[in-house]
Amino acid sequence: MLFDGIAVIGEKVKKESAFIEAVMLEMQKVLVGQRYLVERLMVGILANGHILIEGVPGLAKTTAVKALADTIHARFQRIQFTPDMLPADLIGTLIYDQRTGGFSVKRGPVFANIILADEINRAPAKVQSALLEAMQERQVTIGEETMKLDEPFLVLATQNPIEQEGTYPLPEAQVDRFMLKVKVTYPNKAEELLILRRMGNTGRRIDLNRIVSLDDILRARKVVDEVYMDEKIEHYIVDLIEATRSPEKYALADLKPLILYGASPRATINLAIASRAYAFLQGRGYVTPQDVKTIGMDVLRHRVAPSYEAEAENLSSENIVARIFEQVQVP
Repeated sequence: MLFDGIAVIGEKVKKESAFIEAVMLEMQKVLVGQRYLVERLMVGILANGHILIEGVPGLAKTTAVKALADTIHARFQRIQFTPDMLPADLIGTLIYDQRTGGFSVKRGPVFANIILADEINRAPAKVQSALLEAMQERQVTIGEETMKLDEPFLVLATQNPIEQEGTYPLPEAQVDRFMLKVKVTYPNKAEELLILRRMGNTGRRIDLNRIVSLDDILRARKVVDEVYMDEKIEHYIVDLIEATRSPEKYALADLKPLILYGASPRATINLAIASRAYAFLQGRGYVTPQDVKTIGMDVLRHRVAPSYEAEAENLSSENIVARIFEQVQVP
């Protein structure tokens, strides 16, 4: 009976995931390689989760987000964050109307389906706070009026990890709102050569076709929710999160002094949803332990804070999370 149910879900997944490969092929017109980044962007779309993309300048972070938006029939806004930015520049403001003697709302660029928050760590605290409400509550407050944002609403933010001048570290509360934190690395030699040949001339413009509707995405999200997750996988996810808080319970006592604080219940929820979305991406109607391990680093790397002792030993949160994945028993 269970097998029959999974088979039915599998058929739904195959039907509703048909657009995935088409989107990826379309994005490859302007991207070389970067499958890891593209897959994570698709997981964000499918799982209704915001994504923080980190990498040095020139690695096509902005290009990838814009390419994804260009393939979807959706409203897209690119917002360049700067130190002098005000909340009104993001969410909008009240405009006085001399004819009526009243105020009307002028909506800001956040009223879109896909937001590219470029160099998000350049914005001051007040702007971050305004964005936080939009990300978490899917709503914006201007004056006394609270307005719901359209669905889907997705924030894809980029940040440069090496430049510190004129930047503001993102508050932990806001970082935790990102379902995934994706780290983009340099292309290999073959990819670099292909980039040179494809993009090494002036004025070349490549237009992408819009091949996915918002209804396609919303239908796919409903199927993602139906993807089967066995009870053993659920326990595995809870064990992974618990190991970030109490590593000594999992024969990882040496990690205890290296962790300032572990992952929150939001991490548990996000890991489960992202694992389902990743299984959907692979065309499966059920989640495997490998799905959890594949997407797990992106869910946890920004949610496990290394202690001063870990920093003194040159250990990052990624080193700690990798140890946890190695040690926690796989079902």
